[in-house]
Amino acid sequence: MAMPMESSPPLFDVDESQAALFHALAEPTRLTLLQHLSTGEHRVRDLVDHLHLAQSTVSKHLACLRDCGLISLRSEGRASWFSLTDPGRLHSLLGLASAMLSGAGASPTVHEHLHDPRVGGGPAGTERTPDAGTMRDVGDPLDGDGPR
Repeated sequence: MAMPMESSPPLFDVDESQAALFHALAEPTRLTLLQHLSTGEHRVRDLVDHLHLAQSTVSKHLACLRDCGLISLRSEGRASWFSLTDPGRLHSLLGLASAMLSGAGASPTVHEHLHDPRVGGGPAGTERTPDAGTMRDVGDPLDGDGPR
C-alpha cells in the first residue's frame, strides 16, 4: 500500500498585487521606460522623443508602472514629471532576476519566448490568426520583409 506523501507548507505567499507588479515588469517597453527613468526625472514629451514611441504608448505604459507603485508623478505647472519611486529596490529586484536566470542557465530572449510553441507561441515567422488560432507565415519580423 502506497503511503501518502506529506507536503511542506509553501515557502512564500502570493497575492494579486505581486502578479500586477510582475505583469508590469514583463513588458519590454515598460522595462525600457524604467531604465530611462533610472537616469533621472523625465516628462512624457522627453520619453517620447528619447525612445521614439508614440505619446499614447508612453502614457499607457507610465500609467501601468504608476499603478504598481514603480514610478511617481510630480506636477509642475502644466508639466508632469515622472521618476522611479524606489530605484534601489528596483535595481535589487532586477539583479535578483538576473541571478535567477544565470543560476538556472537560462538566457531567454523576448523574441524566442514569443515564438516558443511550449508557451503558446509558434515558430519564428508565424503568428496566430483570429480564426481558430491557426498559424500562418508572416516572415521574420526582424528582417523587414513582412508577410510573404
